[in-house]
Amino acid sequence: MSDLFSLSGRRALITGSSQGIGFALAKGLAEVGAEIVLNGRDEGKLATAAEALGGNVHTLAFDATDHDAVRAAVDGFEADKGAIDILINNAGMQHRTELENFPADAFERLLQTNIASVFHVGQAVARHMIGRGAGKIINIASVQTALARPGIAPYTATKGAVANLTKGMATDWAKHGLQCNAIAPGYFDTPLNAALVADSEFSAWLEKRTPAGRWGKVEELVGAAVFLSSPASSFVNGHTLFVDGGITASL
Repeated sequence: MSDLFSLSGRRALITGSSQGIGFALAKGLAEVGAEIVLNGRDEGKLATAAEALGGNVHTLAFDATDHDAVRAAVDGFEADKGAIDILINNAGMQHRTELENFPADAFERLLQTNIASVFHVGQAVARHMIGRGAGKIINIASVQTALARPGIAPYTATKGAVANLTKGMATDWAKHGLQCNAIAPGYFDTPLNAALVADSEFSAWLEKRTPAGRWGKVEELVGAAVFLSSPASSFVNGHTLFVDGGITASL
């Protein structure tokens, strides 16, 4: 049974992994044997994260919204270091403004960061996985994949798109031996949610709204990521796994 969830001998690239959910997932996968490739745009932050993670870890700095830069970085890493067996598309951003006043440039940044990056990195990595006949791709969706809240309509649109792109990846690539799935976190205490965590009124609302009665801890996403990265999920494809304390299950 331990081999079913082991990632020994596997290499995982996690985008946006110098902090927050991405770093927590990198740490969790490393603890079950994966060799980690940290990604972000800031080489200094990546170096700090790599030092904190320790062990067998690489850093690969690139802008996940730049198609050509992604392709060059992934192809170069594969040629120099070897196969990327697992990809977690975690890079993302948030912008909170009521929809009638939402800036067009912020909308475009959300589209590029939250959905175009999933395409860019997913395609670049999948081309190598297809050649090997195996690979795991996990896209980070959100509770907003299923539910909307005031002030974040464009973010909700991008996370809905992540779930459907995940289905498309599975539909096109399952025949090549790839499993492509998504994890949809609920409300977790992360840098992206810092403003909400600091808002006592919102936190009180969230605790009442969530059946589990609390914010999630980033470490609670690791089990889902290990499952979807491991041989245990060999026939799971195109699925979005909600890890949300029950918030999408109840009114």
